[in-house]
Amino acid sequence: MVTPVIGGHHPHPYQRFIGPLLARDDGPDPELMSQLSLQVLAWAARGRRWPPWRGLLASTTAVLQRRDPRLQQHCLGLTFPNLLGLAAGFDKNGVAAAIWHCFGFGFAELGTMTALPQRGNPRPRLFRLAAEQAALNRMGFNNQGSLRAATGLREQQLPPPGQRPALLGLNIGKSRATPMAAAVEDYAVSYGRLAPLADYVVINVSSPNTPGLRELQSVEALRQLIGRLQATPLPTPRPPLLVKLAPDLTDDQLLELAELALDLHRQGWLAGIIANNTSLDRHGLGARRLMTGRTLAEEAGGLSGAPIRARSLAVLRQLWRRVGGRVPLVGVGGIDSPQAAWERLAAGASLLQLYTGWIYQGPQLVPVVLEGLLKQLDAHGLNSVADGVGTELPWLS
Repeated sequence: MVTPVIGGHHPHPYQRFIGPLLARDDGPDPELMSQLSLQVLAWAARGRRWPPWRGLLASTTAVLQRRDPRLQQHCLGLTFPNLLGLAAGFDKNGVAAAIWHCFGFGFAELGTMTALPQRGNPRPRLFRLAAEQAALNRMGFNNQGSLRAATGLREQQLPPPGQRPALLGLNIGKSRATPMAAAVEDYAVSYGRLAPLADYVVINVSSPNTPGLRELQSVEALRQLIGRLQATPLPTPRPPLLVKLAPDLTDDQLLELAELALDLHRQGWLAGIIANNTSLDRHGLGARRLMTGRTLAEEAGGLSGAPIRARSLAVLRQLWRRVGGRVPLVGVGGIDSPQAAWERLAAGASLLQLYTGWIYQGPQLVPVVLEGLLKQLDAHGLNSVADGVGTELPWLS
């Protein structure tokens, strides 16, 4: 496990106390750890103005936040304080929406949220692969529903969209109980509830854990879905809309979707693409045996973390070759170091997201990555992260 350090001497407290719990597959239940963490974060978000929480969050911000105009990114019609965000899947209900900037993120994507509340798939449904710095999940969009999520976001008394210290993306998916024939209307319900609260909205049509969902990645289905969302009346200016794709698409499918994205972008309907979601491919790990006694190949769910880094990078490059700066791309999947982040930026990602690497390495990964990117800008003589997008400039040690 990579261990970021502060001041070059001592491991961050996260590595000292939490790291050992994550170093073994048979450590504490990963879903329970996530739930407990989110409960604490939810208390902090709601009580952030009380002196004890205010002081703790201020200290966290001072350690983890990096303010530098070279890290700002202007895309999607928005200004991101820095290009590094939290990927969807951790804060599914948006309970900590008010405090993600304290952890150094320039933005956080909340969700996936569905029109109907749902429990998700049976447990166990989240597995740690410590040696590979990876995870397998088949959560199944467990969430309280978009109506409750919208209420919770309002209760946190957030600044309005465009005025937040970290921008908030809201990620929506299809309710499992809704038949595929009614999927478009199901998305529209959540979109109507959540879009007025979002800096940007993401439609998740690529999770492998809701039956039939990936069928919505076809050109015809996606065009219909996005058209329906654009027809939804909103009381506020419409936030940018992005789509999150799977890494398991073929080259031909990626090309078709890139062409669709260009067309919808010209119409003002689609602002960007997130590349990518978790993978059904086991990336050579299929024989790896999990705590259930079954092999990775035998277990359902999506793989995330270091093993999907190469494929995620390849998908990003394919999209960049076709949309080349005309449609902004968000890189996610196996980003766990400054080098991996620079690699994704240079391949065409305007924004980057962390998840699995952030869980294993802890909050200090955010400033470590941002500082590493600044060093690369200096090494290449660039003025901002925007100047590095799509350049394929190498990582300089």
